Amino acid sequence: MIKHPPPRLPLQVSSLPDAASLVQGVAALMWIPQAALLAVAVQGLALGQGISAVQWPACGILLLGVLRAVCEAWGARRIFGHARGQLSALRAQTALALAAGSPLDRERAASGRAASVLAEQAEALVPYLVRYRPARWRATVVPVVILAVVASLSWVAAVVLLVAAPLIPLFMAIVGWRAKAASEAQMVEMGGMNAFLLDRLRGLATLRALDAVDAAAERLAQAAEALRERTMAVLRIAFLSSAVLELFSALGVAMVAAYVGFHLLGTLGFGAWGRQLSLGEGLFILLLAPAFFEPLRELSAVWHDRAAGEAALQALDALQRRALPLPGAQAPVASAATGAARAGSAPAVLIRDLHFAWPGEERKVFDGLDLRIAAGEHVALTGASGTGKTALLSLLAGLLPAAHGEISIGGVPLSDRTVGALRQRIAWMGQKPHVFAGSVESNVALGRAGVGTSQVAAAMRFASLETVAQAHPGVALGEGGIGLSGGEAVRLALARIAVHPHADLLLVDEPTAHLDTETAGQVADALLALARGKTLVVATHDPVLAARMNRLIRLDAEPADAALERAA
Repeated sequence: MIKHPPPRLPLQVSSLPDAASLVQGVAALMWIPQAALLAVAVQGLALGQGISAVQWPACGILLLGVLRAVCEAWGARRIFGHARGQLSALRAQTALALAAGSPLDRERAASGRAASVLAEQAEALVPYLVRYRPARWRATVVPVVILAVVASLSWVAAVVLLVAAPLIPLFMAIVGWRAKAASEAQMVEMGGMNAFLLDRLRGLATLRALDAVDAAAERLAQAAEALRERTMAVLRIAFLSSAVLELFSALGVAMVAAYVGFHLLGTLGFGAWGRQLSLGEGLFILLLAPAFFEPLRELSAVWHDRAAGEAALQALDALQRRALPLPGAQAPVASAATGAARAGSAPAVLIRDLHFAWPGEERKVFDGLDLRIAAGEHVALTGASGTGKTALLSLLAGLLPAAHGEISIGGVPLSDRTVGALRQRIAWMGQKPHVFAGSVESNVALGRAGVGTSQVAAAMRFASLETVAQAHPGVALGEGGIGLSGGEAVRLALARIAVHPHADLLLVDEPTAHLDTETAGQVADALLALARGKTLVVATHDPVLAARMNRLIRLDAEPADAALERAA
């Protein structure tokens, strides 16, 4: 039995490169010796040593400045490369999860929203990794080192810095909670607007036919206005966080400057471990006070990047979590002996005690279904809408996992290990065959190995498409089948089955729906001709097509009546 996938862990990004983070932290700490050299030079000038007191400190400050710039540039370049690699890996991981998702997943994200998350919102991870995470690391290391250096000279100045510092992250956290919520709301609004725009562009011809272009434009304007309001709310919060930091950092520096000034004047004689601070020592403390708050100011400046980055990470994680994996998508295809087609042997289908409910719904579609389809038999599944015709075909094709029960095809149990090989002998035709943007030949071949132009041309002749001007092998088709009528798109789907000679189990869902009587008859004739010597299961509301099958199964019949029909 195909099993539901296990729960997946939340999406995460790896830590920063250790060497790059260390080098950037060392670069930030180089201001301490630079400030010490500057204070020594000023102290020497105050003592009357002249220009000689400035020369060697100036050389040291210059050399440290160049070294600091080189370290910061190297660390930033390394971190940026790491961030772009992380983003590419997360995009690839999310795209693979979407590509490996079941096409019948009802919770599948709209293509417009998925494109918005992958192309636009995911870019917010780069500033998050390049600016916020290094700034957070420096904010936890640099202030501690500076506080220790200041405390060695004056415990009062250290206490002032220690009291002012916690107020900044406290108020930033309060503001940050609101910033994160605002960023998430902005991304949801952006994704919704992109999905709405893509949907309306796809249906532009229908909107024009219904004279609803103006209404759609008004809806789009309302969505754009809502996005503008969300964006302004995020910017207001970002400015608020910067204002909070500037206020407390300015107060902290002012209090340190006031204490140093009064101490040097002799008004406040305490706080320097029982001695008097010199002019150079006082200047050194004053130069370190702004540097103490600098990492916190930098963290505040990139606080919005944190909110946007975490919201983008959650959006990517939500895309992966909402994608119901296609059963067997990650498992290797078993050998042909486990279920690939064997010449001249159409498979029998056996279903025992099948239980199934659509993901996210409590109502069971099947509750203990038993069914046997003989090898080479043609069966019609009928019943009212919602009775499980499409669901049963999807379960037979391994497109959805069952809650309980057993399905075997040609004597091979359908499981995560065998579903890949069994799909090699299955041909699927859905209610609305999708036509990809590309040539008619590529739409028929679908990338199958060994299918060339001659096989495609033969399959198109079989489906009576050779007389359709828009259906020549080299003609380009638009996404969704622009240029083909509904009946021609169904014939194209028949050509896809015809070009797959190894398929001996045909699963067809409503092949004659929405077709006129003549076209429906032609499609039915072609389908039955294609199904000779093969097992055919058709879900249909068409009584004419159902009457041409070997057996009729009503999925909404009472248990006793259903048993008689299945045994007929």
